[in-house]
Amino acid sequence: MYLSREEEGIYQGERGETLRRMMEILVALGDIYGAEKLVPVRSVQIAGVSYKNIGEAGLEWISDLEGQVVVPSILNPAGMDLCRWQEMGIQEEFAQKQQQTIEAYRRLGVTIDCTCTPYQIYQGPSSLASPGDHLAWSESSAVSYANSVIGARTNREGGPSALAAALVGKTALYGYHLDENRLPTHLVEVEADLHGSDYGALGFLVGRTVKDGVPFFRLKGQRTVPDELKALGAAMAASGSVALYYVENVTPEPPGPWQPMETIRLGRKEIDEIYALYPAGGANAVALGCPHCSSEELEKIAGLLQGQKVQKELWVCTARKIAEAHPQLVAIIEESGACVFCDTCMVVSPATERFSRMMTSSGKALAYLPGLAGVGAGLGSLEECIDVALGRRQ
Repeated sequence: MYLSREEEGIYQGERGETLRRMMEILVALGDIYGAEKLVPVRSVQIAGVSYKNIGEAGLEWISDLEGQVVVPSILNPAGMDLCRWQEMGIQEEFAQKQQQTIEAYRRLGVTIDCTCTPYQIYQGPSSLASPGDHLAWSESSAVSYANSVIGARTNREGGPSALAAALVGKTALYGYHLDENRLPTHLVEVEADLHGSDYGALGFLVGRTVKDGVPFFRLKGQRTVPDELKALGAAMAASGSVALYYVENVTPEPPGPWQPMETIRLGRKEIDEIYALYPAGGANAVALGCPHCSSEELEKIAGLLQGQKVQKELWVCTARKIAEAHPQLVAIIEESGACVFCDTCMVVSPATERFSRMMTSSGKALAYLPGLAGVGAGLGSLEECIDVALGRRQ
């Protein structure tokens, strides 16, 4: 892999041990994947934040690093709400370790926005991603959204490689940074009217089928909104490892001509089968906001809960900046007895493990809850989830 004179100097340790180690990570990745060179990145989103996932070894590794990030860099969700962790049922020992992890990142200059939806809190002139930008993002659904909806370019980075990119300002030029790897592999024709959580169910189904492919969706002539695209990509990234997809006449187009290796045809029957396989029955909690709720989603939830009281524990997860921008919506939701938690989600928090089964509207959570939290999961529409929380249905 070609390195410039400056990059070679970093690799040789001329700018300190931390940057030398970070460049070693980037060069190793480049060698493995056949990258010709490094490329500057506009922003970085770093995984490996929840102490539940990284443990003591991860905390020690981050704490040993020195220096400052050189591009805008934010964090993936942590293992708890950084302010209201006691309400989640988090033990003090875990909370201390989580705060130490956050402080280690803060010392490196990382902005403490713990969210899987950075594109929802940074828009316009402060945006972290625009079409064609090279990024080094980590969280699976954020990677999918950046590649597919925004039209930026990023691989799904691990925590160490993302942090290396943040400190060096570059990443290896391979994978989804290159046009030839951004061509669709599967054509998915959907003959069904889709609404809300149907996009998560569709993504859950397609991700298991195409695995790490690049699906091109031909939907039944309907308008999609960003939250639906967010749900679709998040589910495919969780049930498979899809990092890029296309929706005809909606998302940016592929970079060149293509022919699908396979055509998949799906209808209402296949989508309904996902709901039937993962019913709500037996759920002792409801979790919304995976990926983190947008302001529009908070508004819908507030409207469904206004003036009512929940009978089961209901979590609504969102980015702190979203919650702080809409205090009136948060107040309506919490007046029902539900909790709006920031910085975290049901997938990465150990607080989830006290439940035996959670109801969710998220295809991503449906895939991750059993494997990462050991919690059974049921899938339903937003309205059905609220009905479960209010005790209207079992």
